[in-house]
Amino acid sequence: MSFKPSTVQVIKPVTPTTATFRDDIFKGKVVLSTGGRSGIVYKMIRVMMLHGADSVIMGRNGPENEKAAAQLSKETGRSCLPCQADVRKPEDLKAAAKKAFEKYGRIDFVICGAAGNFLAPIEGLSENAFKTVVDIDLLGTYNTIKATLPYVRETQGSYIHISATLHYRGLPWQAHVSAAKAGVDALSAVLAMEEGPRGVRSNVIAPDESSTSLQEYKRACLPPKGDRNHDSMPLGRWGDGDEIAAMAVFLFSDSANWITGQVFVVDGGENHVRVPQLPYPQAVLDPKSMMDRIQAKI
Repeated sequence: MSFKPSTVQVIKPVTPTTATFRDDIFKGKVVLSTGGRSGIVYKMIRVMMLHGADSVIMGRNGPENEKAAAQLSKETGRSCLPCQADVRKPEDLKAAAKKAFEKYGRIDFVICGAAGNFLAPIEGLSENAFKTVVDIDLLGTYNTIKATLPYVRETQGSYIHISATLHYRGLPWQAHVSAAKAGVDALSAVLAMEEGPRGVRSNVIAPDESSTSLQEYKRACLPPKGDRNHDSMPLGRWGDGDEIAAMAVFLFSDSANWITGQVFVVDGGENHVRVPQLPYPQAVLDPKSMMDRIQAKI
């Protein structure tokens, strides 16, 4: 029997994690996150709570943390503890981790997701601006590990670090975050090696730019041609934050007990297409016109 290949691209829908994983697989567990007030990490925390976990979200904006925690509890029926903390300040993170332990008696999972980013070519990127992103993304991840590791060792728990695919292909105007995320990938691998014998796992999730704060930047920079972004994706669409969260559910589950020190790219295959996100070499040779174009469209 012969089958004729389809000439129409297949686009599969987003499937909720509750259709695959039991609702209670994380019952009695606690997940702590940085950057959990919004975006991908918020969705990760929400999905973990839908599967039975209680949570802790940390961020610099206390009132906004409280609003997010209340919303998460309302949506899931689980407890969410908001803690005000700056990942650049180790004492903040240690105090938050202690507060989490005092409330729940344990910390099983940690999501290191605090991040900062903006667009700038190296020529227009100050040393302080570069340092700021590295301090939040890379040093912030290290500080979070140091503050939580004593508790995670006790539960033989697991870390997930949110990275990116930017540094895989030298994306112009992203030197600062590319360097920081490359460091996060390396740090996770070392953590996996050092803590594996104690039962602690560490992995990285690298979502595509469409699932991050760069989504609007991508929309603005690609030339108008219908759904060119979709056309360039092997799976035919942008990712959804819940699909990134699904990877977190798997990596934190017992099914991933033999997985550590790895980087998981969740991008619908976009990384293999390698479509430049800014017109090249125009973005490098004439950065002012490129910035004017971006600001006009966003």
